[in-house]
Formats: sequence, structure tokens, C-alpha cells
Amino acid sequence: MPSPQEILAELRKIRYPGLTRDIVSFGMIKDIEVASGGVTVILSTASVKPEAIARISNDVQQAVAAMTGVPAVKVEIEQAPTLRMTAATLQKRAIPGVRHVIAVASGKGGVGKSTVAVNLALALAAMGWRVGLMDADVYGPSVAMMVGIGEQVRVTKDRRIVPLERFGVRYVSMALFISDETAVIWRGPMVTKLESEFLFNVEWGDLDCLVIDMPPGTGDAQLTITQRVALDGGVIVTTPQEIALLDVKRGVAMFQEVNVPVLGVVENMSYHLCRKCNHRQEIFAHGGGERLAQALAVPFLGALPMVRELREGADSASPLVATRPDDPVSAIFKSMASKIIARLDASGAAKPA
Repeated sequence: MPSPQEILAELRKIRYPGLTRDIVSFGMIKDIEVASGGVTVILSTASVKPEAIARISNDVQQAVAAMTGVPAVKVEIEQAPTLRMTAATLQKRAIPGVRHVIAVASGKGGVGKSTVAVNLALALAAMGWRVGLMDADVYGPSVAMMVGIGEQVRVTKDRRIVPLERFGVRYVSMALFISDETAVIWRGPMVTKLESEFLFNVEWGDLDCLVIDMPPGTGDAQLTITQRVALDGGVIVTTPQEIALLDVKRGVAMFQEVNVPVLGVVENMSYHLCRKCNHRQEIFAHGGGERLAQALAVPFLGALPMVRELREGADSASPLVATRPDDPVSAIFKSMASKIIARLDASGAAKPA
């Protein structure tokens, strides 16, 4: 009879359907039990499509049965434990005057999440929506740099924060309250307190949509937001390479575990497009985000190329969608915004005034 370690090594040869990553590194093997009567493999299948589960189960069955000394194989499907709680337990609150709240998240840093959040907010504004933008990344705030600081933040008589406004979007960020040289060295409770201030103590006014630029990852700060405010949906940003796609699964699971619908996946840095010769080069591979979105049964919003203008716009507080609305990449953002609006309408949410 093979050992659990030997069986695990054999299971590493099984690829997740449509991807090059194996099911072991994808976190699908919860346990392997070896007994005199045979082998039992327990699969953890949160956020996986039923047809993918069936195929993986069959592949596991065949792979283990082919090993020497295995009399019988049993594959058990176990739903991963979730954080789902009732709305009363979570105490989710609506933000007065704000019709929709969506969160832009990523499983890891460095995928261009903030760039996507800023330009997506501007694309929604270009569709005629009144839009707010909240930078929830306390340790690495970048929204203010991308949109522009310009002036001092004001506070009302009853100590409510007045957001800045540029390009028709109201926004608030930790960067508006500290200097560029100041490091934010805070523990978790202080971070969650500030996030609550930005959510519920800002004079957002009447908005059709508040876009929240979430911190990267799926830790305490992210769960605090998803559990505290009534979100209409989440958008996951990734890059095409496999190491980034693994974190998409975690991001999707985070939203699903707190009953927040996933509005879609965005594949950033999908390819490099030369502006001079129009040559397309897939530096980080291509299409992984779309394939994983299909595997996880969530919408795919679109793929964004690597272009200099998008990076330069973010660095100079001149975001592409606002300063170059006719650019082909701006058109992609507007297409994503249209899909998000359609999803919100389809869910029965009220249309903006």
C-alpha cells in the first residue's frame, strides 16, 4: 500500500481543468486516508464548477487506482468551511445616499488593482453615474497619487470628512492625511477603525456607485469591509501568470463566503501592444484569467494590455480614462463598466436617477 506522501506526489500530476497548475498546489486535497480496505481522498471544492469537480474526481480515482497495492479508491467531496453568517450577525450597513457599493480586490499585490479601480470608477462616471472612490489600502495608499491631491481635506462642524473631487469623482485616501515620507505603522484595530470612518463618516452625498479599492490579499482588513458594509458585488483583478491565478480563487472564495456576488474578473497586463508597429507580445502568458473565471463560474469582464500611457497616467495624476477618453484602452474600461452596470441592473438593483 503506498503512503499518503506517495499518493500526494502522484496527485501532483493532475492538472486543474484548463490550467497548468496541479490540484495539490491549488489547495484541493484536504486529506488522504490509507487503510487496509483502500485509499480515501478528500477533496475541498469551494468555488469550483460541478463539471470541474466531476472531472477532477475521475482523474483522482484513476490515478490512485493505478498505483501498486491499492485495492480500492474512494473520493469524497467536502465543501470548504465558510464564513457565511446572517446579515444580522454581520451587521452590514448601507451608506446613506449611496445606491451601489462595489469592491475591487486582488488576491496578491502588484497586479495593478488600484490602476484598474481608478479607471473603472472614471469609466462608470463617463457612463453618467455619480461615482465615489474610497482607498481602503491604509499601508500602501495610491489612489490619491493617481487622481491627484491638490488641496487639503476639510472636516464639517460635526467632524465628518469632506471628500476631494476631481474628474467628476469624489475620493478619499489615507494619503490625503499623511506626508509622502510617513509610514503607517498601525495594528489591525486601528486599520479597521479608519476603514469604518471612510465608509460611514465621509460626506459622500448622493452617489450611484462607491468603488472601494481594497487592500491586496484576503486578510482581516478585507473581511472587515466585506462584513461591515452592504456590498453589491466584487471585482477581482489578476494577471495571466499561474502564480497570480492561484490567488484569484482565494479572492472569489472570500466574496462568496460573505455572500457578496462576484461581478467579474479582470485580467490586467494581459499582453504588450506596441503603439508603433501594433505588434502584440504576451509577456506573462494570456487568457489565464478568462479560463479561471470560467472554471469558477464567474463572469470575465475583459483583458487589459500593458501600455505606457496607462502607467504614465497613473504616475502623473492623469488617469487614462479621464484624460484620453478615446484611447482603445479607455474603451475597454468603459466596456467593463457597462457589463458591471448590466449585472447590477440584472440583480434587481435600482437604476441611478
